[in-house]
Amino acid sequence: MSGSDSDPAAATYATAQIEAALGTVFAVDRQLIADGTYFVAARDGAIVGCGGWSRRRTLFGGEHGVVRDDSLLDPAQDAARIRAFFVHPAHARQGIGRLLLAACEHAAGSAGFHRLELVATLAGEPLYRAFAFHAIERYDLQLPNGVPLPVVRMAKTLAVASAPGSALNLRHADPESR
Repeated sequence: MSGSDSDPAAATYATAQIEAALGTVFAVDRQLIADGTYFVAARDGAIVGCGGWSRRRTLFGGEHGVVRDDSLLDPAQDAARIRAFFVHPAHARQGIGRLLLAACEHAAGSAGFHRLELVATLAGEPLYRAFAFHAIERYDLQLPNGVPLPVVRMAKTLAVASAPGSALNLRHADPESR
């Protein structure tokens, strides 16, 4: 979330919205790293994107500024959460988000989940639609500065998935590198 002209979020949200969302809504939840459900995409040794899935109830946001519920979901009844997707603006629209999302879908399915749910930014909505997510509701999150942030709650049912592949180096985030 750099705010640069090449950043899809900058084309979707005002600067005040982006600044207020950084660290609260636009943030990594370290619980995903501890759970081993957060992935990092690297190209030529540089991190170009990241994203994860969760077996916990918290639907979005980082460690600060959102209501958290770290209790575990029941794969037979609940939808796994897709969380904290970010792609460096210089690498946007190059398939990195698709690779990360495919890895998350595969991992959540392997953990016994049959459905996925997420809260998408308006800039991220096209990626999730391309993966057959459908909108459940559109609403505004109230940010700490009082500015609303339009988002879309989305869901999908998982099909049998195959393992993702790419020229990118995709690995679990290292909990020691916080």
